[in-house]
Amino acid sequence: MFETIASLVARHHGYEDVAATIEAVYARIEKHADPALFITLRAKEAALAAAKAMTAAGREGKPLYGVPFVVKDNIDVAGLPTTAACPAFAYAPGKSAFVVAKLEAAGAIVIGKTNLDQFATGLVGVRSPYGAPRNALRADLIPGGSSSGSATAVGAGIVPFSLGTDTAGSGRVPAALNGIVGLKPTLGTLSASGVVPACRTLDTISIFAGCVEDAFTVFEAAAGYDAADPYSRGWAEPKMTGYPPHWPIGVPRKDQRAFFGDAAAEAAFEADLARLQSAGFTLVEFDFAPFAETARLLYEGPWVAERYAATKAIVETRPEAMHPVTRAIIEGARRFDAVSAFEAEYRLAALKRQTQAAWRAFGAMAVPTMPRAYTLAEVAADPIATNSKLGTYTNFVNLLDLCAIAYPSGVRSDGLPSSVTLIAPGGGDASVAALAARMHAASGAPVGATGALAPPAPPVGEHPRYVRIAVVGAHLSGLPLNGQLRDLDAEFVREARTTADYKLFALPNTAPPKPGLLRVGEGEGAKIAVEIWSLSPAAFGAFVSAIPSPLGIGTLLFDDGTSAQGFLVEAEAVKGAEDISRFGGWRAYLAAR
Repeated sequence: MFETIASLVARHHGYEDVAATIEAVYARIEKHADPALFITLRAKEAALAAAKAMTAAGREGKPLYGVPFVVKDNIDVAGLPTTAACPAFAYAPGKSAFVVAKLEAAGAIVIGKTNLDQFATGLVGVRSPYGAPRNALRADLIPGGSSSGSATAVGAGIVPFSLGTDTAGSGRVPAALNGIVGLKPTLGTLSASGVVPACRTLDTISIFAGCVEDAFTVFEAAAGYDAADPYSRGWAEPKMTGYPPHWPIGVPRKDQRAFFGDAAAEAAFEADLARLQSAGFTLVEFDFAPFAETARLLYEGPWVAERYAATKAIVETRPEAMHPVTRAIIEGARRFDAVSAFEAEYRLAALKRQTQAAWRAFGAMAVPTMPRAYTLAEVAADPIATNSKLGTYTNFVNLLDLCAIAYPSGVRSDGLPSSVTLIAPGGGDASVAALAARMHAASGAPVGATGALAPPAPPVGEHPRYVRIAVVGAHLSGLPLNGQLRDLDAEFVREARTTADYKLFALPNTAPPKPGLLRVGEGEGAKIAVEIWSLSPAAFGAFVSAIPSPLGIGTLLFDDGTSAQGFLVEAEAVKGAEDISRFGGWRAYLAAR
């Protein structure tokens, strides 16, 4: 079953009882019949009691009213044990993790704690004493890890969303293997309080969902600064907005792409790139080598010592209680010393400098989420090498402080969904999500095993708490004053054209050169191209206060029937100025000049 969060909440606001939704979830769990999916399943009576209490409290202020979800079992949920897939490590948390508490306050209801690669160490999903959750698409395939149970629960249509964690790709690889969306946010936007660490400096909670809009809705509800988490960062509240027009997309050079013999995966990625080009995006090939070297640092360098620090109580006193592969990986940290750690930090700094140069050529990066899928038998035969290959396109992301979102991008020749991950510098979550939503909606890929197709991409930039502003000249993308918007965390929404009763003038003696937009009588003007950006109310006030005369802000009308605040000029200032309305916009005028 697949139903968007918005549709489910709408039913709860109307005729559907939340308790009935919870009953249906437990029926789906029983039908799915996978004993390795949950480590702890919440008693149905307790979940129904939570549903009834929520109904009694009312739906006001609850954007996730009555939405069921599951939680990876390295994230605390009050009343349920946390094991990190190691029974000897288990404890009873006194309270829920910061993010879980925020989601419950938003109306979501926890159903249970899901299985994972022990101590979140692995991308395969089979390193657990509780067994390997069944892949939602094909029983012979690995489920992907470490967030195996959380991904398969969404892929099977049991719940609309789930929480995982992501250090090396654990929120993206399982998404690809189960045909769903995996959102890996900018580090620090989702608090790690109440999460068993793998690598504390790199960990983040991640979100699995059937579509991008659902994943981002959960992200909006879960994000927030947490003073108890030393790695929490005070980012602006996330909002789904658009991406800049004419956005170049970086792709690894063809000779550097690795698929490890999977011809179907290689052909699928070529088709994915063709879809991006057909959608109007320019693809820019770049040197992937420094990103690949960064990826290797994560397990081959001293960052594995962070995993040792997180599991020290077990690995030094009861190592026999650990999964043998997990133990071998973590005990490998003993070969590193403090000198090694500093040397690796220096190398990472150099690689960051190299990779930053690549970002100057494009705004987002598109990579295969994983090189290829592996079967359970293939991983059993070579557990370390197969796991390493799965991280080819994921391991570098957290080390370089990037954000990423994986989405089903099409259907391979063998019937499995292909998966693309869009990556951007930290803070670019909204832009890559908007692009992923558009491409996922057009992919024709089914949502996990549900058979449903992705819903249409949501309209963006209409966040009720934010102010839209239309820019017409030097503040357009790529022009000299656009940085003033970006410095205020403005997000691009879309391109638009005014109604045909505006004129555009080239203002004399302005530096940098600027136009003036003036509204005239109906039928006397032309349609003028603008860009619409979104700002918080405080940022909008700061931006407007800095606008010099003779420019000002007024309401602009667009040819699609919408309107927004935007730049206008005083009539007195355009006397004698060149009328450039015939060009249809400032960018076209500059190009002609």
